[in-house]
Amino acid sequence: MLMSASVPPRRVVVLGSTGSIGRQTLAVIAAFAPHWQVVGLAAGRNISLLAEQAERFRPEVIWFEGAESTPWAGPGSVEPPEEMVTRPEVDTVVVATSGRAGLVPTLRALEAGKIVALATKEVLVIAGSLVVRAARAGGGEVRPVDSEHNALWQCLDGEADGVLDPTWDQPLVPGRFSPGRVSRLILTASGGPFRDWPLDRLGQVLPEHALRHPTWRMGRKVTVDSATLMNKGLEVIEARWLFGAPWDRIDVLLHPESLVHALVEFTDGSIKAQLGPTDMRLPIQYALSYPLRLPNRDLPRLDLAAARSLTFCRPDPDRYPCFELAVQAGRLGRTYPVVLAAADEAAVDLFCEGRVRFTDIPGLIRQALEAHGPLPNPSLEDILQLYDETQARVKEAVECRRC
Repeated sequence: MLMSASVPPRRVVVLGSTGSIGRQTLAVIAAFAPHWQVVGLAAGRNISLLAEQAERFRPEVIWFEGAESTPWAGPGSVEPPEEMVTRPEVDTVVVATSGRAGLVPTLRALEAGKIVALATKEVLVIAGSLVVRAARAGGGEVRPVDSEHNALWQCLDGEADGVLDPTWDQPLVPGRFSPGRVSRLILTASGGPFRDWPLDRLGQVLPEHALRHPTWRMGRKVTVDSATLMNKGLEVIEARWLFGAPWDRIDVLLHPESLVHALVEFTDGSIKAQLGPTDMRLPIQYALSYPLRLPNRDLPRLDLAAARSLTFCRPDPDRYPCFELAVQAGRLGRTYPVVLAAADEAAVDLFCEGRVRFTDIPGLIRQALEAHGPLPNPSLEDILQLYDETQARVKEAVECRRC
């Protein structure tokens, strides 16, 4: 047996259950029923899929956009995400929402001592200090679901020497950056669908082009961010919060095959890499089952002989200006990352709606960052207000151009 029948099921809330990560999380849970049990589901506007999920998993509570005024006839009672994640019976909360929607539930879950399997980049990018504070206050734990951070976690687990960087807060995950043992954290990136396009053709990119990722199947926002390499800049900021690594010890390499998800270089010069197929169910399962490794017949196996070659190179700053903007905002700290994430979300929405060009995205983000007057110690209310105001300003600026 995978788990003892005498062990009670791990009870899970899935936020963003109808999105790509949410659907795959439920597939992993279904593969191990009854060892994991769904307590709550929260979604956006896809009520029909949410209803199907509720019928299958029979959660105690559900939530969807507009639930305050829309009748719900399916299984479970209606309860806001920030309340369902604090239920005493809940063990683990999977945060797979879009944008800032997962921030408040993440904080509440950590304050209540829950395990948070985090897939939403913006949570740590815009409010890393608040997340650290919440985890310390309540004893909660963050487990990264992103394939790259999950891979770093796997490579670092068991490698700590007990010495932390004295200039940095306690990292959030069990695996951490030990300066006497670890030299570099290396994130990999596919480079997106335009890594080989001539630079003068990027102005012709349409949304349907950007949404054809060469190796991963993901949601709309993260797929466009992969094309601009903004996603990797956001991941550098996340890695800083998750593992406590100094900025100059976090590196990024393009790896078109997307089979090596991250690498850790140690002080003796050796490198440990985590490899696997491009299937998000693998990191999801690791985050849910840690410290166990559970056999799953539904998951693919990597055939290295079929892969034949693995290639790496550094990203071209002329092709990926969003990456540099993200790293600069992360280094500046304070509320610059809030503006970065909000401006990027607004710019991606505008591009997908056909209102700006692909090559306009970095300019809109840069304009928002340059106009920002940072706040040194922002509260949760400050962050949420700034996020919404930045999105509105970016969209208003585009409308003014069109007038």
